Amino acid sequence: METVCSPRKPALYKPRRPREMPLYKLVFEYFDEFERVYSERYQAEFGFWRPVIRESVDEYLKCGILEHGFARVRCADCGHDYILAFSCKRRCVRPSCHQKRVLIFAEHLAEEVIENVSHRQFVFTIPKRFRLYFRYDRALLGKLCRCAWETVKEVYQAVLGADATPGMVGTIQSFGSLMNWNSHVHAIGTDGAFRRDGTFVPLPKMSAEPFLKLWEHKIFRLLLDEGRITEDVVASMRRWRNSGFSVHKDVHLCAGDKNGIENVAQYISRCPFSLARMIKVTPEGNVLYRSEHNEPKNFPHWKSIPTLPGINRNFEVFKPLDFLAQMTQHIPDRYQNLTMYFGWYSCRSRGVRKKAESLDSHKNFTNAQPQGKVVAEQDPDHDADYRKAARRRWTRLIKKVYEVDPLVCPMCGGKMSVIAFIEDEKTIRKILEHIGEYNPPERAPPRVGEYIAPEELLPPPVWEYIPAEEIP
Repeated sequence: METVCSPRKPALYKPRRPREMPLYKLVFEYFDEFERVYSERYQAEFGFWRPVIRESVDEYLKCGILEHGFARVRCADCGHDYILAFSCKRRCVRPSCHQKRVLIFAEHLAEEVIENVSHRQFVFTIPKRFRLYFRYDRALLGKLCRCAWETVKEVYQAVLGADATPGMVGTIQSFGSLMNWNSHVHAIGTDGAFRRDGTFVPLPKMSAEPFLKLWEHKIFRLLLDEGRITEDVVASMRRWRNSGFSVHKDVHLCAGDKNGIENVAQYISRCPFSLARMIKVTPEGNVLYRSEHNEPKNFPHWKSIPTLPGINRNFEVFKPLDFLAQMTQHIPDRYQNLTMYFGWYSCRSRGVRKKAESLDSHKNFTNAQPQGKVVAEQDPDHDADYRKAARRRWTRLIKKVYEVDPLVCPMCGGKMSVIAFIEDEKTIRKILEHIGEYNPPERAPPRVGEYIAPEELLPPPVWEYIPAEEIP
């Protein structure tokens, strides 16, 4: 007897409830206290308070909350509808919002930037004793990435000739496996270089040693020019057996490997922390956070001097305020660019080539028309740009992240669509009260400049017992 399998029902999208997430509860309950005590407890280690931290956290606390606006999604077949809260779209705060940026970046790289040639992933790291300079002066991070580019370019041109131009996309990362500060550069670079006529010349197989020597020299020169170190420090470190500099270039990507490019691009632009690695949040707010890899490593404690050795482990236990300090130090400044395009992949170089291609296609289109016949001219790039933008829509990103379609009706399986965006406060409250979803927070996060009572700023008194008589 044959068994007839019922058709598999498509997975349905269920919007998250941020207020039930451990990270949201932690931020909501402890962030105000963290901001109040920052100058006293964390400023010496993490630098001055940056207003972008408060701005990003305020947006995070609104992210996914219906009371701050939503879209109405409706099925045209059966009339079923639901409401979907707006997201914050901030960098390095909410992992799911950051992941959407990561997916857009990866697709942009694979489809619009990367040429059909072989590539390599580069990782440039610096000694532990230098990393704090980049935490206290974040303008140095961009210069760090440029040093990586100059290293690649000069080595390539020394081998292939001065007219050879490689392409590189560099990303700045400030975090390690346990959210510790670890400023370094990841990059995807061509495994060769382009001549002026566009001919690609592969790079012969070579070790990382030339890259390492030049990278070390450029970082020393950068910090000397910035007045962070002296010539004595450079001379001393050059005598070390292991200076702490490293250049890794073992990951090779074959020509046409778009999936490989996307995977590497997602890795080098990922969020500084992961909700999946927050193993446990205790009722007291303490966070058990595990490292990216299971094998224990010699991680120094986050409060100790970075150059001191630590104990072998693959986890860290943070108190709530300490966890917030570690997490918020990786929020980039407003308008700070964490991704840079160089050489053949620079915005200018790609723009010049695109303009030339557009002119060529326009000439070909004009020459192909019969004489005496007028045909409505079309922009050859318009349809392509529209398709690229359509591929980045919210629905497609949700399908790629969660492998479900958010516009499949849970009642009839029909196609749903967004029919309205609700942003007016009175309308929001009226709708949410009608459906029983109005649940404003018990307190709102204080804005910058809001009055705080003096007694809230003072630590609780410490009473000391002084005996009336001397104790023998």
